[in-house]
Amino acid sequence: MAALALLIVGGMALVNAIMSEPDKKGPATGVSASSDGGRKTPSGSEATTSPTAALPLVIHVTGQPTKVVVRVADAGGKVLANGPLSTGDTLQFKEAPLAVAASNGGSLQVVIYGEVQPRQPNGQRAQWFIKAR
Repeated sequence: MAALALLIVGGMALVNAIMSEPDKKGPATGVSASSDGGRKTPSGSEATTSPTAALPLVIHVTGQPTKVVVRVADAGGKVLANGPLSTGDTLQFKEAPLAVAASNGGSLQVVIYGEVQPRQPNGQRAQWFIKAR
């Protein structure tokens, strides 16, 4: 019961983080990601050549730039990535559980433990939860 409450509170915090910040104009400055949790790469080729099946989460921007927030889905809720991603950007995460929210889910290809997730509607907010294995 407590774990469910934590997931709900974390999800609400994630929604508030995405919805409360206005979109910034100008060039993207990148995404802050922990050195062991996530990595930003300029192309998707690394995602296809590395063993992504073992990775809990790989995010690749295939459409328009979009804002993405990735948090550890626990009581601490450490933010691993929070910012705009450009077309072609890829993030990889080695830890789980994770909570992910994107302002335009249709711009992303999301792979969870090697399984490509169904494409979300373009222009709509989307979220994913990645369980620890």
